[in-house]
Amino acid sequence: MGSYVVPVRVGWWLWALGLGLVLCLTVTGCVTIPQTPASGTGDVDTPEEGLVVFTAVSAGHEHTCGVRTDGTLDCWGRNQFGQATPPDGIFTTVSIGRRHTCGVRTDGTLACWGRNEYGEAAPPGGTFAAVSAGGRHTCGAWMDGTLVCWGGNGDGQAAPPTGTFAAVSAGDRHTCGVRMDGTLVCWGWNEYGQAAPPGGTFAAVSAGGRHTCGVRTDGTLACWGWNEYGQVDPPEGIFATVSVGGGHTCGVRTDGTLDCWGCWNEHGQVDPPEGTFATVSAGASHTCGVRTDGTLACWGWNEYGQAAPPEGTFVTVSLGEEHTCGVRTDGTLACWGNNAHRKATPPEGTFTAVSTSTSHTCGVRTEGTLACWGNNARGQAAPPEGTFTAVSGGVWHTCGVRTDGTLTCWGESTWGQTNPPAGTFVAISAKGWYTCGVRTDGTLDCWGSVTVG
Repeated sequence: MGSYVVPVRVGWWLWALGLGLVLCLTVTGCVTIPQTPASGTGDVDTPEEGLVVFTAVSAGHEHTCGVRTDGTLDCWGRNQFGQATPPDGIFTTVSIGRRHTCGVRTDGTLACWGRNEYGEAAPPGGTFAAVSAGGRHTCGAWMDGTLVCWGGNGDGQAAPPTGTFAAVSAGDRHTCGVRMDGTLVCWGWNEYGQAAPPGGTFAAVSAGGRHTCGVRTDGTLACWGWNEYGQVDPPEGIFATVSVGGGHTCGVRTDGTLDCWGCWNEHGQVDPPEGTFATVSAGASHTCGVRTDGTLACWGWNEYGQAAPPEGTFVTVSLGEEHTCGVRTDGTLACWGNNAHRKATPPEGTFTAVSTSTSHTCGVRTEGTLACWGNNARGQAAPPEGTFTAVSGGVWHTCGVRTDGTLTCWGESTWGQTNPPAGTFVAISAKGWYTCGVRTDGTLDCWGSVTVG
């Protein structure tokens, strides 16, 4: 990963208030997270037993994602555009944008999923040290420390300066980066001064919608930009990390205690629980933190289940629009949520992977064959014979990676989403009416339509 600090995605804010985005820090060790589902309704309900193990957590506006100790991703909350349905594979970091999500795989390649209206979920090929998903744009740090951004660029937020950087943080319409010498530079929208950083040297930066905060090299905090709720008035003291939310900000002190400030507290997102924490992630109206004993705590708005991470001991999980399925550590499947078309009624047997879509679900059995169930109106739940390593379902189509690395897709193909290119692949991710795959050389290839629907 190189010798510079890797940014960890920590929060997202939507609506008129802006958004809280990226935290840059180094996280070591593993965490074991017993979960307690929050009450109320949401897009994703949770099972009721076991443990989930994570190394990092990222809270967004209406969904949350975490990196498990085995490197697989787990996301929960709203999934309108598939932003909470991560692809299979092993990841080191994850970053939540407005309605899209990106992650860095262990081989340095990027995967993005969710809404792609401005190309924000269409990353370039190559290997990366870090990624930061913003409002309608995304930025990544190459292994040599140089930056590349893609997606919406109406305010210049996707036009990074030259030079090498230790960290990058994409906000709603502005971006900030920590240069190798510790100085800050920001670019893009600056109506509230959020892209006008102070002098000095910094270890981390977190760019939100209308305000930004950074941890100086001496551990003190500096914040600038919109301050209607006091979110840029940090407390005194020494901090290890900081995370910008909607109208609130949270930081972890060097003694592990949490401090949150700002007056946007309609859902209690500024009222952290007691205890000591390793990291914190402030979203729009909810917040999550990893305790020093490895347990996860989330608080605040939970309408879509974004503050209710799943329970149970799982090796992988997949979120559909209204249902979720996970592969337990013993290989059996558990599904919960809306069961229309019996999409949340999995077959018996043991599995290595599962993929949920709008109205159907598919899984890879331990012997490599596929099983699909749920709505089959367009043939999307009728998999071919053969052995596979991965499967991913879109709205009306499904694609799988065979054991020889070639791709096969089935179901509706109006926009060419079931016509994969030739070659060998290591991962596949089918979304609404398009599909993307990662080739064995790490490059990305996509086909179908990202604009339909």
